[in-house]
Amino acid sequence: MSDGAELYTVGQIARRTGLSVHTIRFWSDSGLIAPTDRSAGGYRLYDAATVARFDLVRALRELGIGLEAVQKILARQATVAEVAEVHARALDAEIKALQLRRAVLRTIAERGGTTEETMMTHKLAQLSAAQRRQVIDEFIDDTFSGITLDDDAKVVAKWMRELPDELPDDPTPGQVDAWIELSDLVTGEDFRQRLRQIALTGASSVASRYGYELRSLTLEHANRAIAESIPPDSAEGRSVLNQIIKPGMPADERSELHRWLETVADARVERYWQLIAVLNGREPAPSAMPAFTWLIAAIRAHS
Repeated sequence: MSDGAELYTVGQIARRTGLSVHTIRFWSDSGLIAPTDRSAGGYRLYDAATVARFDLVRALRELGIGLEAVQKILARQATVAEVAEVHARALDAEIKALQLRRAVLRTIAERGGTTEETMMTHKLAQLSAAQRRQVIDEFIDDTFSGITLDDDAKVVAKWMRELPDELPDDPTPGQVDAWIELSDLVTGEDFRQRLRQIALTGASSVASRYGYELRSLTLEHANRAIAESIPPDSAEGRSVLNQIIKPGMPADERSELHRWLETVADARVERYWQLIAVLNGREPAPSAMPAFTWLIAAIRAHS
């Protein structure tokens, strides 16, 4: 028996700690918390320090820490801080998986797809960061294989690889959708061939002279023409065109510029950049395609 210090029975500890009698006995039987003493009738008794250990074990278990880890803490084989760190990292991974699962379920609910689409959505969303980068890397490498890229094209190819390391901690259905759409886009052979054409056309002299300035002028004037419902083949359309392209441009240069625009002004390429922006948590730029479609039609009409 003890030396006179107050001892508590299993029932008293249950009332004091809120633990069930079954749990207290299970922890004792498993060797997690041994009784301090036993009564004359053989009943387990615990002193105040041992009762405090029950409180500690309950707190650790409520945090989700397993009995094996708790045992190490009680035996001083590991500190609470060390176990908490490991458990926190495990919980981070579990939370991320649950958040992704929630986003996938929302996407499936909104898309209302078939069983096959549901399976594909789930599979694509669960790809690791390394696997997602591999998909894009292989797409870029295959697309530009055998092409000598100029410096500008190399920069663009580098930008096209800019996937985030991970999907966001709480990915929106839009971000899950963006990854699924991007995965589908990069598997299209037509899209790859168009990018190859753009890479080859990028070295064009007319592109070098007019490429960057042309974009800002087109967005300014062609978008205004669209807002004012000015047809590209009208007299007013010609006036707008002259604000974008100087009237004195030689005919051969204008023809080359027209061919270049028809190659590079591709809605799928623009969509690629929009999807990359969504996955990186950025607001996609407004579409420039309507303005360039208007410009191409105006050049064709007034050549």
